[in-house]
Amino acid sequence: MSMLTPPGMGGKYRITGDKYPRMRPHRRRGRLAVVVVGCGAVLGVAGWGTLQLIDVFTGGGGAATAAGASCSRDATGANRTKAGAGPSASAAVSTSASAAGGAGAVPRPAQITVNVFNATTRSGLAKTTADELKKRGFRIGEVGNAAKQYDKKVTGAGLLLGPASSLNTSLPVLATQLTAAERRTDAARPGTAVDLIIGNGFKALTSQADATKALTALSAPQPTASTKKKSC
Repeated sequence: MSMLTPPGMGGKYRITGDKYPRMRPHRRRGRLAVVVVGCGAVLGVAGWGTLQLIDVFTGGGGAATAAGASCSRDATGANRTKAGAGPSASAAVSTSASAAGGAGAVPRPAQITVNVFNATTRSGLAKTTADELKKRGFRIGEVGNAAKQYDKKVTGAGLLLGPASSLNTSLPVLATQLTAAERRTDAARPGTAVDLIIGNGFKALTSQADATKALTALSAPQPTASTKKKSC
């Protein structure tokens, strides 16, 4: 009997040899699990790297770029759907400023020729009104009674009449001198002169102080909307 055999045990329970038996199982299963997990991690990293390479070479980042570009807004509120789809912000502001400068520029009184006609039964109104307008810097053209189509037919303070080109230029300037007057344009009318036809409701021109204030506001450059970007 070996020295390793407990007392009272023998036969098939006898232990032979001079070493203790292994009491723990082999670690093959643990090692296998570690190997499987490691292989899975390697495959995952390789797959992710492959997808990144595909995005780089196929332009997959364009969607993010387009999405970022769509969040930008210009002064008018229009969305840009693609980067570079329209003019740059600085170019848009310059264009808007140039357009406003051209469209908003109004002539000075000295550049406007005014014909003054009296459509009322009161005599002398055309001359006195023309003299006052001349003092305020306007050039005076014809002065006299209104044509038959307007004589005694203008019920308001007055009627300002000019060619189509005067709608946003000389007519608004002349209107600062008689704010209650009606404005009309005639596309068939030649030249650039405008008419002030005095009506039955006329009492006097707008006070020079108020007219100067209105003219200053009209001549001031209109503010342009600055280009803003909306953050996503």
